[in-house]
Formats: sequence, C-alpha cells, structure tokens
Amino acid sequence: MNAAPIPVVIVGAGPSGLTAATLLAQYGIESLVLERWEGVYPQPRAVHLDGEIRRIIETLGIGAGFDAIARPALGLRLVDPRHRVLAQFDRDPAGGRNGFPEANLFDQPELEALLRANLARYPAVSLRGGVEVTGLTVENDCVRVDFDDRATGGNESVRARYVLGCDGANSLVRAAIGAHMRDLRFEQRWLVVDLATTIDPGHWGGVHQVCDPRRAATYMRIGVTRHRWEFRLRPGESADDYRDPDHLWPLLAPWLADADREGLELVRVAEYTFRAQLADRWRGGRVFLLGDAAHLTPPFIGQGMGAGMRDAANLSWKLAGVLRGELPESVLATYETERKPHAHMMIRLAKLMGLTMTEGGELGNRLRGLLAPRLHRLPGLTETIISGESPPLHRSALVTAPPLQRGLAGRLVLNERMADGRRIDDLIAGRYAVITTTAPSPADTTAVEQRGGVLLHAMSGTALHRWLRAGRAAAVLVRPDGTVQTCGRTPSDLYSSLPSFTPSTRPAQTGSPTPKAAD
Repeated sequence: MNAAPIPVVIVGAGPSGLTAATLLAQYGIESLVLERWEGVYPQPRAVHLDGEIRRIIETLGIGAGFDAIARPALGLRLVDPRHRVLAQFDRDPAGGRNGFPEANLFDQPELEALLRANLARYPAVSLRGGVEVTGLTVENDCVRVDFDDRATGGNESVRARYVLGCDGANSLVRAAIGAHMRDLRFEQRWLVVDLATTIDPGHWGGVHQVCDPRRAATYMRIGVTRHRWEFRLRPGESADDYRDPDHLWPLLAPWLADADREGLELVRVAEYTFRAQLADRWRGGRVFLLGDAAHLTPPFIGQGMGAGMRDAANLSWKLAGVLRGELPESVLATYETERKPHAHMMIRLAKLMGLTMTEGGELGNRLRGLLAPRLHRLPGLTETIISGESPPLHRSALVTAPPLQRGLAGRLVLNERMADGRRIDDLIAGRYAVITTTAPSPADTTAVEQRGGVLLHAMSGTALHRWLRAGRAAAVLVRPDGTVQTCGRTPSDLYSSLPSFTPSTRPAQTGSPTPKAAD
C-alpha cells in the first residue's frame, strides 16, 4: 500500500468500463480494471446501438471488427396483434449524419470480446478478472479500493487518484458513495428468448414491435444465425413456464413455420424486469458512476448500453485533461451536469415508447390502429425518429451559449466524409477543433495548432457547411468528444475557450475498409 496511486481504477469490465479504459489509454492515462468475472459474461443482453455509439466504437479502434459481427437494421416497424403493419420508419443502412448506420444489431458477448481484445494494444491498461471489490475508503488525495481474489480468497487493496464505478445495477460503488437510485415509476417483466438457426424466416430486416397490451412483443435478427424475441410476461408467468420448447413454441409460431422447429437452437430463455431509474447523484469526491450504476433505461429505444458508453466518452477526456494538468479539476463537475439530464430525457422517451406500445387495453389497440398509420404526417416526427441525433447536452462550463439562443452548443458535430475520404471524427481525433465557414488565415491555423487543436474549413456546398449555416454559426469550437462547446462569428472569437490539450494517440485499425472519396 506504499506504492504510488494508480491514476484510475475502473470497477467493472462491461462496455462502459472497457470504453473508459480504452479512451483513457489513448490519452496516455494508466488504469486498472477490476472485474468479478474471469472472462466475458457469456449471456446475451444488449443487442442494439445507434449511430452515435457506432462513432464511439470507431474511436475505440474496433469499427471494422464490429461491422463483421453486426447487422444494420432497416428501421422500426409497428405491427398490431395480428402482425399487420401500423407504421414503418425506414433507415438507410448506409448511415446518415453520424457517418454510420443509425441502428446496429449485434450480440453483446461478441462486442465485449472485441473490446477486451482491443485492450491488448494499450499497455497503460491492466484488466484483472476474478476479483470482487468489497469497499472504497477515502485517503487524503486518493481512494483505497479493497477487493478479494475469488480463486484464492486473498484480500488485496490498491490506491487510485480516481475511481469509476461501472459495476452495474447492483453497484457497490454507488452504495459506497451514499448515492441512491430514484425510481422513475416504470416496471415491466419480460421474457427474453435468443435462438440460433441457419433457417432464414424471411422477415423484414428491421426491428418489429408488436403493439398489444395482451402480449406485447419485439423481434429482431441480430446476426447471420441469431434471432432475438422479447415477450411481455403476464401476471403469474415466469421464464420457467417457457423453458420447455413445446411451451415456448406458441409464442414463436407466428414468426416461424412448423417445419423450422427442428432447426432451432435455444440459446437462452430468461426473465428481465425492465425498470426506469436514475441515481440521485453521480459523484462522490474522486468517485464517479457510469452506466447502469447511474441509470437504468427500459429497452424500447435501444439506449441502455449506449448510455453507459456515452458516459465514458463524456468523462474520459475530461479526466485525462485533469490528470495531465491541462484542465482544471472543476471541469469534472460538468460530467453529471451534462450527462444526467440527457440520460433522464432518454429514459423518459423509452418509458413513453414502452407505454404507447404495451398499455391501454382494447381501447389502446383501437387508437393505435387509427393513429399509427398517420404518424408520418406529423411534421418532423419521422425525421426525429430516423435522424440518429440525440438531444443536446445541458449547458455547463463546457457547453456555453447565450440564454435565449441554444444554437449548436451541446450537439454532436456532423460526421461528414471529407474529400480525402476521412470523416470529421478522424480529423478531430480526440482533440479540440475549430470549424469555420470562412477560409482560415495562417495565423488562425497556427493559433489553434499551438494549443494541440485542429482548424477545419467547412467548404461551401458541403453537408458540414450547410449544418453550420442551419445552426446559424460561422465558427464552432468542438470538444475532443465531438460535442460543440460554443459558437462564434470567426475562429478568433473562440480562442479564449480553447485550452492547450494534448491529442489522443489511436493505433491504426486492422482490416478497416478503404475510405471512399466524397461525392
């Protein structure tokens, strides 16, 4: 215990913890990840991530590997109890504003295996499995983390400058800082069924949502041979009622022909309770909560896992800047200020979607039959659903805008592909960026580059230029996580907000597709 503190200890090696460890390592920050499981948790869980999270996947350096295990979804189809289409929201599998498909279906254990394998490229990260964290203790300018080796029964401790609690819904870290989950009044029990088969049932390649208070259901194909169904359980039912394939078949029969039964491999039948919860506070001194430790989102808009990865992307660069002495410690307060309202809003959207699809009895079914086919006529609704853009971040010390004019501040920058084939994210590459609609001067370029940033010119006629003009901005300052920090009329208007910040270092991806030139 006399050794120098580790800069960051991360409790939990799920997607949130692995994302944080990787991003910190790209900034040269050492971390130790402590995980109770020896290897990847084998059971399927999350199956969807959106275009914004796909951008984080690319930043982590596993984009090509992820594309090999994922399927772009074609959108969302709402169907009635007889599986007649009520409404359909199509998405372009080639992607849109985020540069990647806006709905991606995958198997979580395969993603976690990619994330773990990727850590080997970063010597700054140590991952230790098979350990159980038992307590946290504040000691002057650090935190002592106590844990047990599950194989030997031995007790050990390490000290850390900061601790990230990525240890899930039953978070010990959350309890250790005295935070509590606030119940947002949503709870439903669902049966989750994962099947493998070489048989192609021939369904449309998006997410199917059965809107039926008697038996709401969801279906999606998540891989070449993998399929996911979710059925709302009725009172008195449990997963044990459906472990026998003969009992399960009546639920699957509307989706599969009788001849398909022999070719099915039942991967998992499990019961989940979908909840909406939000921690009352996300920080206790040097300890932060991320992912399910901070929030639980019902799965109806596929944002649960992605919210945790957003947490990691928001906090990691700030923590790196503080540890390197480039940013004041006060910027860490912006993590909860920005992420908590965003997570709360996404939870509310998920609750609304879930209640709309599953409640209301027979009257609800009739109303859905009348209203759903007309949803596309509502101004802006379809674009909102398929755009792939989540709500802007709350104002903070790192998201500044005039009181009555939000503009682009807090929004994620458009990820257009440039003429040389690279996307905006590739050019920003984990550093600060100034983007301007006017041709920059050599002095402007020098001023930005001396601070470790990059100056980009949004040429007239490009999507990036149109995006800036639509947001009434001639120049914007973009943070290392791709979020617009503030807007100005010229690059020089933004210099006072541009800190000296060392860029991240990202190893080249292997097996990545060759970029195409912009049209």
